[in-house]
Amino acid sequence: MRCLIVDDSRTFLTAARSLLEMEGIAVVAACTTAAEALMRVTEAPVDVAVVDVMLGSDSSVELAQQLRAVGCRVVMTSTHERADIEDLLSESLAVGFLPKTELCAETLRRTIDRPPPAAGG
Repeated sequence: MRCLIVDDSRTFLTAARSLLEMEGIAVVAACTTAAEALMRVTEAPVDVAVVDVMLGSDSSVELAQQLRAVGCRVVMTSTHERADIEDLLSESLAVGFLPKTELCAETLRRTIDRPPPAAGG
């Protein structure tokens, strides 16, 4: 699996990249901005992007929609509770959400392999 990580925290990027690579995920890039992330997905194929919900001055929702448009699955992540950001998650068209504390190769694979919710519920 080829992964892109997008977060405005360099500390989180470093930790997430190290963890996922140690667990067998190929991290193509770790980006701090939406522009950099979009540039990277045009340079190399990416299977999944892990995108921070609160992406500094960039819109994580717009980024997720743009990544989906080029065929990349998106998993949103945050330190916030899911209930607090549910509106943003639904707008993003992400295939799933992982709290930052639960991010690892196993939970990432499980999240992208989960079937989408049924329409209307």
